[in-house]
Amino acid sequence: MSDSTTHTHAGRPGDPAPRPSGGTGGTARRRLGSLEVHPLCLGGNVFGWTADRDNSFAVLDAYTAPGGNFIDTADIYSAWAPGHRGGESETVIGDWLAARGNRSEVVIATKVGGGYPERRGLRARAIREGAEESLARLRTDHIDLYYTHFDDPSVPVEEIITALDGLVKAGKVREIAASNLSAERLEASLKFSDAEGLARYVAVQPEYNLVSRDTYEGPLAEVTARHGLGAVPYFGLASGFLTGKYRPGAEVDSYRADSAAKHLETERGRRVLAALDRITAARGVAHATVALAWLAARPTVAAPIASARNTEQLSALLAMAELDLTTDELAELTAASA
Repeated sequence: MSDSTTHTHAGRPGDPAPRPSGGTGGTARRRLGSLEVHPLCLGGNVFGWTADRDNSFAVLDAYTAPGGNFIDTADIYSAWAPGHRGGESETVIGDWLAARGNRSEVVIATKVGGGYPERRGLRARAIREGAEESLARLRTDHIDLYYTHFDDPSVPVEEIITALDGLVKAGKVREIAASNLSAERLEASLKFSDAEGLARYVAVQPEYNLVSRDTYEGPLAEVTARHGLGAVPYFGLASGFLTGKYRPGAEVDSYRADSAAKHLETERGRRVLAALDRITAARGVAHATVALAWLAARPTVAAPIASARNTEQLSALLAMAELDLTTDELAELTAASA
């Protein structure tokens, strides 16, 4: 794993806004193409699922009140829940936008190609139909950041990019991005966009956190940096493990308890937890705050994603934007997670 990834092409539209070395840079907005976003992206996977409509509205209100403006969702959320078919999260967010009348104040990111029940893959028609249905659920005329959720290797990148470009030209999408995409396919997509003068990915969304660094660091991060993209990592808290509440013998009431607790069985997980214990004790902040601040300070990262079922959980997440970890603290966490 590389710790030396640095931005090139400084000042390109896709670069996250500059921030001081050794910390997150506070609440200054980060740049993704033409978009300026808060350093914490609020995950919408819980809306309409483990957070009901009222709790979802309360979390969205509490996130935007101090300046949060970056909300992530997908057409597939939350099809995995019994009785759900997907689209629940977008519907809640759309209802909230309509109720608050604040559409121009927030950056809405959603995704296509995640296996929505009636549509799979990334053929041009699927992308176009997916966008129209997301727009209807979100009750808006445009999506700020539109991701391909999972790659579809059966579809040439030329077809995917051309379909996305059509949405941008039609004014239905402002910027495009890719989640769960290989370095090779990302490079090919960017080269095609540049060669044809079409819409260009401005962000990637990989799994990335203190206990899951291998997927992103290396070739994918190198392509991201070389082309001036920003990373918006998901599972920023490793399904809750990095909140510090998972301990040997402890029972946690969470749908993701099994996924989170597995990190207790690894040497890396135990090292990271010990480092977080030391730093949070010294700084008087929550484990989640430190874990997200480390992630936000990583090269290429624009804004990590984290979700909250209620406003009590949200406070520790928002605090990451105010926490400047020292160079020594960053180094300790980086070494523990290597």
